[in-house]
Amino acid sequence: MTHPKAMSLRFPDPAQHAAIEAAAKQAGVSLQEYILSAAYDRATAVENAFLDAFRASMTHSAAAFAEESSTVDPSAQQRATELEARHELDGRQPGRGHAA
Repeated sequence: MTHPKAMSLRFPDPAQHAAIEAAAKQAGVSLQEYILSAAYDRATAVENAFLDAFRASMTHSAAAFAEESSTVDPSAQQRATELEARHELDGRQPGRGHAA
């Protein structure tokens, strides 16, 4: 079985490299595994923060729509009145409805 090609890790700061290498050794994993695990943990944290904000936004939107539903959605009587008015207007406009 062949091993995957090792990552090329370059650290401009030798102290940073030493600190990460020591942390990986303490965790009992390779430097590559330690860095990948840290990157995965960070990506997961960012994803969770995004999902939390998205859920909060959805909750806020749902509440706003529920609050405004009475003013946005006209009653059946209002819709019937508007439809009747539209039919009357259509009948009075040239080229539409009854011939004048």
